[in-house]
Amino acid sequence: MAPSKIKNFFLKKKAEAKLKLGVAGPGRKLNSEAPPPSSKASSSKQKDVYIPPKRSELSAEAKAAANAALARFEGKDKKEFNTSLAAIRAQVRKELEAERKAKEAGHTSEQETPEPDTAAQEARSDYAVRGVFFRCPMIGDEILPYKEWKGKIKEFLYEQLAADRGLTACLIIYNCNPKDKAEVCIETLTKCIENIINNPNEEKYKKLRMTNRMFCDKIKVCEGSLDFLRAAGFAEIELDNEPHLIWSEDNIDPECSLEVLLEALKAAETIPVVLDRNLQVLLPSQVKRNNLPPDFFRISPEEIKREQQLRTEAIEQAQILKTKAMREREELRTINRYKFSLIRVRFPNGVYLQGTFNVYEKLAQVFEFVQSCLMHESAEFALVSPGGQKFDEGEDMDRSLYDLRLVPTVVFNFTYENESKNLTDFLKEELMLLIQSF
Repeated sequence: MAPSKIKNFFLKKKAEAKLKLGVAGPGRKLNSEAPPPSSKASSSKQKDVYIPPKRSELSAEAKAAANAALARFEGKDKKEFNTSLAAIRAQVRKELEAERKAKEAGHTSEQETPEPDTAAQEARSDYAVRGVFFRCPMIGDEILPYKEWKGKIKEFLYEQLAADRGLTACLIIYNCNPKDKAEVCIETLTKCIENIINNPNEEKYKKLRMTNRMFCDKIKVCEGSLDFLRAAGFAEIELDNEPHLIWSEDNIDPECSLEVLLEALKAAETIPVVLDRNLQVLLPSQVKRNNLPPDFFRISPEEIKREQQLRTEAIEQAQILKTKAMREREELRTINRYKFSLIRVRFPNGVYLQGTFNVYEKLAQVFEFVQSCLMHESAEFALVSPGGQKFDEGEDMDRSLYDLRLVPTVVFNFTYENESKNLTDFLKEELMLLIQSF
């Protein structure tokens, strides 16, 4: 991990702040080397839509290796996995026919509202998806659960302390402490530094008693705070048998200044982790499981299970006609339990595309995701909800999945539109290789 990543983080934040404020021209100190953002970049940011990762075309060797791996996984070493459209259609027809016969025999179970299991590990095989995963481009390429990323971010920041102590300490304060404590600490440290800058001849502002209640409750309790003060020029000295931090200009880190550190402290933010779509391509037989893992919920599995029981009892006790307002309140109470939504898109050939979204992401981001997976990315298409509503363009694109009630799971039907209606190819060939056996 290059130490420059810390400085680049602040350079980027400063550039974004100037862009939002409409400030042109060169910045000072933290972003003196940062080029001004282009208008094109500005407009793309304002769209706030999902930008799919670049996918390189598979080589013939990579395809052969993938086919061989799939064949071994399925126990079919002598038969290469066929990813042609005809083979996919044949497999889908076979599964759809089996599903139809099962329905006629009355053996298929209806989809139920996802209910978390307290024994999460035991129920993992029944989940529609293994969990919710994230990426952190600033630190690495791994795809991990959020809690694991928090641990890696903390480890990364402490590794950078020796190279960029002041700037890194600002990020440690904000990323390695509870948000409320971090904000109080930053506010207090800001006042300390501002007092020295604005009153360079006042000695009282250059001395901090470490046993002071304010110091203990607002500064010392936060990780990174003492590292920040040392980078800002404070050194620990004992006066009158009590530990103090005494400021001296000679102690400031040579590559920093109080102004730079103050600006960095105010600009400190959580290092961003990006929701990974956890893209999957599924056959019809693989989309029956509809239970969601605990990561999808805002509250604990125990609380959700208790709420489910109370709701069932209420329905049994009050078999009455519900008003529209009552139905809407119940619907909101249900969807408010979720942080994420599992989106599935069913293509005419029976194959499903699956991805994970935050409930507050816009429908346009779902379209961006689907478009990035199509063999014909420029083709016009629409997504049709289970209720028959067609989404293609218009104001719905700027509405969130939460507002559109597309939570916690939804299956869209895919259809080509206008001049693209005659197309028969759907997902990219390399994505068809993601079809797995469970």
